[in-house]
Amino acid sequence: MNNWKNPILLLLSNSISSIGNFIHLVAINIIVYQLTGSAAAVAGLWIIGPLTNILTKFWTGSFIDYRSKRYVMIVTYIIRAVFISLIPFAPNMLVIYIILVVLSIANAFFHPASTTYITILVPNEKRKRFNSFHSFASSGAFIIGPAIGGTLILSISVEITLWLNAISFLLASILLLFISQTEYIVKEAIPNLTFSQIIKDFTVVQRFLKENKYVSYIYLGFIFIMLFTFAMDAQEVVFTQQIIGLSEIEYSLLISLTGLGSVLGAILLSVFSNQFSIRNMISIGIIMTAVGYVIYAFSWSFTSIVIGFLILGFFLVYLNAGIMTFYQNNVPVDIMGRVTSIFQFIQSTLQVLFILAIGITADILSLRITIVILALVMFLSSCLFVIAVLKKNKKVYY
Repeated sequence: MNNWKNPILLLLSNSISSIGNFIHLVAINIIVYQLTGSAAAVAGLWIIGPLTNILTKFWTGSFIDYRSKRYVMIVTYIIRAVFISLIPFAPNMLVIYIILVVLSIANAFFHPASTTYITILVPNEKRKRFNSFHSFASSGAFIIGPAIGGTLILSISVEITLWLNAISFLLASILLLFISQTEYIVKEAIPNLTFSQIIKDFTVVQRFLKENKYVSYIYLGFIFIMLFTFAMDAQEVVFTQQIIGLSEIEYSLLISLTGLGSVLGAILLSVFSNQFSIRNMISIGIIMTAVGYVIYAFSWSFTSIVIGFLILGFFLVYLNAGIMTFYQNNVPVDIMGRVTSIFQFIQSTLQVLFILAIGITADILSLRITIVILALVMFLSSCLFVIAVLKKNKKVYY
């Protein structure tokens, strides 16, 4: 159990921050809607993260790889705590959007640092189980976060909810200070973050991707397929309420049941993680997630859409845990921050283009046809992806 002390502290810290992310997401949506009364202004919140990533991701990895990942995570927690606590004092939408940009920049540093730090802290033989627990915690946050946020807002106020949320990020940062394992920083001299250094680091990533084509194709394939889920999720409220005809209460119940499916999947995976190979976790996870979205696309009632969401919620946990373990096993720690940042830069760029394309397509065609096309293309892409995953490759660690 002593061997699990540091991973458990890291898991607790990440879990608190995941719950915190959902709490302030609920609060910010309410504040923006109260200030503007505009659904478009609320929808604009979806685009801030990807746009910020496009502007930051190509250089954040260069900063992270030469520094302590733990301290990068701690600093981003503190920045989020400070700026979340300032939201109630924001006089207008411009200030709120500026704060959200700062929070998105902090996230842009946090995620590559967190992924790398997990790889450093958790030994290879424990990663699959750790990522299973991590998926369980993320799935739990999906249910608990909005529930806590909604309860606090109704019982106290939006302002106090955000201040309590800020305290949770400070608690997450404190937990990281109790991790006893010392990081090994590969580079003795930290280079200046200049344009030439960024270009040099980009070349290092390019060389890795070229020399490890199979790993690159698998992870880029995963990113491409997840774009379909992102595009469909962005239209979820409109599709379920206007096309399927769900009430707000039914929609809220639907989200809760999806989270419940994720939690059940994560519990089973946490208990039986050693019984599943990483290949099977990725293959079954991505096919069944696509099946869930196909059922969702063709749904005609609350019952049918619940079935689709339960399936995708359950199996998305297996997919995420599997792909994360695959990634950690095959990307060297000393360049993982840079590689992760470049992948996320590509992902964010494609997300923005996808959202714009889907919005235009939904206006030309009907939203139902758009969602059906997305789901079917996702399913076909998943089948091709599984063929690639199951292909034997001696240089790859599954």
